[in-house]
Amino acid sequence: MKKFILLYSIAFSSSFFAQTFIQSYQNRVNQISQTNINTYLTEFADLGVKKTGSVNNNNAFNWLKSKYISFGYSEDQLSENAFIYQGNTAKNLILTKTGTKYPDTYVIVCGHYDTIVGPGVNDNGSGTSILLEMARILKEIPTEYSIKFINFTGEEQGLLGSQNYVQTVVNATSPKMNIKLVFNIDEVGGVAGKTNDTIICEKDTSSPTSNNAASATITQQLMNCVVLYSPLQTKLSNAYSSDYMPFQANNEVITGFFEFNESTKPHSAADTYVNMDPVYVYNVGKAALGAVQHFANADTTDLSTADCPPEKMLESLKIFPNPAKDFLQIEMMNYNLKDFSFMVTDLNGRTLIQTKNEKQINISKLSSGIYLGTMTVEDQKLTKKIMIKK
Repeated sequence: MKKFILLYSIAFSSSFFAQTFIQSYQNRVNQISQTNINTYLTEFADLGVKKTGSVNNNNAFNWLKSKYISFGYSEDQLSENAFIYQGNTAKNLILTKTGTKYPDTYVIVCGHYDTIVGPGVNDNGSGTSILLEMARILKEIPTEYSIKFINFTGEEQGLLGSQNYVQTVVNATSPKMNIKLVFNIDEVGGVAGKTNDTIICEKDTSSPTSNNAASATITQQLMNCVVLYSPLQTKLSNAYSSDYMPFQANNEVITGFFEFNESTKPHSAADTYVNMDPVYVYNVGKAALGAVQHFANADTTDLSTADCPPEKMLESLKIFPNPAKDFLQIEMMNYNLKDFSFMVTDLNGRTLIQTKNEKQINISKLSSGIYLGTMTVEDQKLTKKIMIKK
């Protein structure tokens, strides 16, 4: 997406800080990994030009699906929404995380994964990476409202994927799908070499106007979350020409993120990793995760400070994906615990990898086969079988 930016000056009232800082939200925000963001961006770049309906576009769809599966989501939580573009099938990918209190009311978090001309690392590998990282972290976190993480294609050809989704899913559901809000993340990679410390928060100023006031309220809450949970500053602007607009025209409530320093590289072969700022993507991800937790009413229990003995933490241990190829991800109930170690051995007991306080383990140098992974927390140990398949 490229847009004309109309900035608004804001006179903050006393209600600006009405939202309360929630420590458990911050603890999850702190789990966003710069390493993961970098990996997503570089893998996205390696997929090449992802024009809607192309082989590369389909490869990107499969790459996204494999990522969600590797986070522990099941196949029945994933769905596709297909349409025909220039004689080829193109597909939106939808991950649904069901809410505990309002399962039939949805917070939609979206961004497009198609690109034109270049690899599109900023437009929109940046938003795609943030969606992936948020989905990873929220996997085991209860939310009162359901969340749909939607990776749209066809954005660059005129919002084709999001239009199709609104027509064939939102309005075709009986009764019509109940959407709390739509939060769109598009082109948030910043500009290499610049100070990227501000994010634009977008509100609805278009017709129909009946949803504009609610959008203004939600966007103010989004700006509050940026300040509460990230180091970024905010600017307010209008929503324009991205995947929230078919929802807006459908009278849904929308908001969104867009970079403040607007790159000149999107829609060119120069939209590459070296021309954007991955640290900025990391910080925007923090702001986004804080906001999504707020919008979906995420659980406020702070497991990081809970009185949880080591043996209980080990009972909750998850090592995935399994089989794995290049990386293992570790999750435990007390995910802010600092003192733990992980060891990979072969079946003869030889130690091949040993790490301390790392939640992502690089296994790329190991050959295909069966190994043992041992997690140690204080004086407690748990060993699980690991399969590596190249």
